[in-house]
Amino acid sequence: MQPEESIPNHDRSRDTGQGIAPGEAPVIIVGAGIVGVSTAIWLQRYGVNTVLIDRHGPATGTSYGNAGVLASCAVVPVTVPGLIRKAPGMLFSRNQPLFLKWRYLPTLLPWLRKYLSHCNIADVSRIADALVPIVGNSLADHQSLAAGTQAEKWIVPGPYIFGYRDRAHFRADALGWQIRNTHGFEGQEMDAKQFQEFDPIFGGNIGYAVSVKQHGRILDPGRYVEDLAAHFEHNGGKILTGEVEDVVQENGHVTGVRASGELIAAKAVVITTGVWSKPLVKKLGFDVPLESERGYHLELYEPSVMPRAPTMIAAGKFVATPMQGRLRLAGMIEFGGLKTPVTEAAVDLLERNIRKIIPGLTWTESKKWLGHRPAPADSIPIIGEAKSENRGVKGAYIGFGHHHVGLTGGPRTGQLLAQLISGKTTDIELAKYSPARFQ
Repeated sequence: MQPEESIPNHDRSRDTGQGIAPGEAPVIIVGAGIVGVSTAIWLQRYGVNTVLIDRHGPATGTSYGNAGVLASCAVVPVTVPGLIRKAPGMLFSRNQPLFLKWRYLPTLLPWLRKYLSHCNIADVSRIADALVPIVGNSLADHQSLAAGTQAEKWIVPGPYIFGYRDRAHFRADALGWQIRNTHGFEGQEMDAKQFQEFDPIFGGNIGYAVSVKQHGRILDPGRYVEDLAAHFEHNGGKILTGEVEDVVQENGHVTGVRASGELIAAKAVVITTGVWSKPLVKKLGFDVPLESERGYHLELYEPSVMPRAPTMIAAGKFVATPMQGRLRLAGMIEFGGLKTPVTEAAVDLLERNIRKIIPGLTWTESKKWLGHRPAPADSIPIIGEAKSENRGVKGAYIGFGHHHVGLTGGPRTGQLLAQLISGKTTDIELAKYSPARFQ
């Protein structure tokens, strides 16, 4: 185990002497995506006996299929002013990145009403204020998390590019850039000629661009999280495969979990299963307004050209990220719950868009993927202990609900949860992320 003082991170927490002793029952983390694995590694570094449980194993969900961008400046929520007016037209256009399984609409409506109520400037600013402490220093957070592990090799520092049709299209995104600038994310603007010199593969189809420095990308998100999990296991952590059906409680305190029919004792339990967290959290007394914001990726293997950096194609609301041996196109927004099938039109739109934006692009093989972004109705992650004045269970913790920035904010979320559980004082105030805000 790497000693805490040798970890090159920005951990500003203070030990209060109330942590869990290594000889006690373990902390059980339910979910082995980036948030769960990050929490496990930080707890291990703090000397806490920890067990990870996942129904399929590490990095088998959204942590595998995301865009791979450490998108610190992605603090502007989807629910911007004007969305309600634009959404109907987007739903009925085959060229727009918004999809809906219409049979799911009655189930979606209660959440959707709450979600759309935040389409105003005051709420957009409040959401951005909440996101910045979680994602605003993502590259350094990932470097700290991966320090001394085999996962370090997957992290590539670099800029994040926003590509627009022209300057007028860029100006239409003025609110987004005003919010980013307010939080210190200032980009270098490039006209068509300057961007063509920066990255000629787009063939002049991006008429205006902004490059934001001090970002990064992960060359293979799935293998990155797998390597982090392997490091945790190599240093004495335990990883189990099983379906956690319940959090066991006694006298108002967590005593374990029931996984695949087996009772496993625990000193504390952390729920980090993304959009699948809602049923377990409900057993703890919290009804979180959470939906799946379905996202797609299309991977193009051995592409004839690669972008120099991850590039957000603003017109299509998707990101083209260079990865190891392949180009990943990730984006789209679809509402349809957890069980409905892939919408082929969404995948087709990704392919049509990339053919249009990078003329002459070829590849040898392609693979498609559908994943589920955990979307709270207020677009703010849920991080903290599952308790309030009149409900909850001592020893139960929550970390999910990051919408589009789960990979970006996973390490910071894991560190904050580990600070809480190990008895340290967290270095930011967590009230705005508390599950109690929905009660």
